[in-house]
Amino acid sequence: QVQLHESGGGQVQAGGSLRLSCEASGGSIIAGRGWYRQAPGKERELVAHFNNLGSIVYADSVKGRFTISRDNAKNTVYLQMNSLKSEDTAVYYCWMYSVSYGQAYWGPGTHVTVSS
Repeated sequence: QVQLHESGGGQVQAGGSLRLSCEASGGSIIAGRGWYRQAPGKERELVAHFNNLGSIVYADSVKGRFTISRDNAKNTVYLQMNSLKSEDTAVYYCWMYSVSYGQAYWGPGTHVTVSS
């Protein structure tokens, strides 16, 4: 099976930057991958992802501030977050789709807190 390991969350002041990383273990072939987030009292929402065809989709709220990237050889996905705002405070979840197992997997989540 696939396990996702996230890192890079933390607390930062508004205007600051953080970089999230996620790596899949288990030797699976990974296609789509990306990041979602869930703020307190809200539903989980897309932040950015590569779909199974490799196209990138960003939420409107993060366009121009966040950049998603990946390393296919390492089954990783990254999220560079700049110009952070208090409304970016949430638990960020890594998501990957395993071609080998034909299903999607979620990481345990990493907290991002932006103080104003």
